[in-house]
Amino acid sequence: MKRFLISISLVMTSCLFVYAEEGPLRLAVAGVTHGHLWEVVSRMNRGDFKIVGVAEPRDEYRANNELARRLDASLFYADLGKMLDETKPEVVVAYGSIYDHLAVVEACAPRGVHVMVEKPLAVSYKAAQRMEKLAKKYGIMVLTNYETTWYSTNQYAHRLINEGKIGTPRRINIYDGHQGPKEIGCGPMFLEWLTDPVLNGGGAVVDFGCYGANLATWLLNGQQPLSVYAVLKQHKPAVYPRVDDDATIVVEYPGCTVQIMASWCWPENRKDMYVYGLKGSIYQFTPTQMETRIEGNNSGRFEAPQLSAPYNDSFRFLRAVAHGEITLPPYDLSSLENNMMVVCILDAARRSARTGRPVKF
Repeated sequence: MKRFLISISLVMTSCLFVYAEEGPLRLAVAGVTHGHLWEVVSRMNRGDFKIVGVAEPRDEYRANNELARRLDASLFYADLGKMLDETKPEVVVAYGSIYDHLAVVEACAPRGVHVMVEKPLAVSYKAAQRMEKLAKKYGIMVLTNYETTWYSTNQYAHRLINEGKIGTPRRINIYDGHQGPKEIGCGPMFLEWLTDPVLNGGGAVVDFGCYGANLATWLLNGQQPLSVYAVLKQHKPAVYPRVDDDATIVVEYPGCTVQIMASWCWPENRKDMYVYGLKGSIYQFTPTQMETRIEGNNSGRFEAPQLSAPYNDSFRFLRAVAHGEITLPPYDLSSLENNMMVVCILDAARRSARTGRPVKF
């Protein structure tokens, strides 16, 4: 009988452990001003995470946002530290300004709480270095979320390159942007910091230049650039008087040239990429459609293979990483190593634009 009771106890303990690992992620939100907050709202009832707290210092924003219309008022805090101490989340997702990312990591790291920020990682390389130091000291993960990470076309392009289908990439052209944040209807909370040179770190060069730097670092397996040269334009000074609205960034690598074209002046939305090797090329047109030309054979447009869970969704991925179900490869799109390089490239791009000269690494 005693042995039977011990066995039952062990089974119950095991079941509790499995539930802790397989249950919903305990998630907290830091800031509500980012326009991408809808990504949290749209997934709230799916079951893979549970929101345990929301921190937002400004009273008017804390009371008026999409989460406030769906969650009990008791879950909202003015102070991030108090929210962390009382709600004990596993992960915090940051939806404030890019400048605020550092403060979120400074609060979360000593408490052992993982962090996922919206792209890019930080407003400057100095801030990114501080975040990296804290992450390593306290053993937390600091991930960066990009929309393009979850494009099946980008993942399939990466696979084709690794398989040597087009040979070594020699040129990568990456286009990102839209008509402009004001033109597409971004809300006033978002615009307030998105068009601020301190809170966002710049205009289009940061907002959309980060996508290209992120993808290039991943496709080239974390190579360090030789140099970065950039030209920043202000085509709409009446609309965006304090920041650039168009950026061209040329990143030179030992065997490859990457051209990143980031703009708030495109006549349509763009997130497409062209990769050229000596044996062929890859054209990534949309999140799902692409084309290859390999050794003279043109595939025509086709649907890239669908991604499987948890690699098809930022929050499924976040839960799997936080629960140790998957591990991040070096220079993965979401990884700290990759996004340290992204911020380094963006810093160099802004310096180059100021001086008119390439910044050498």
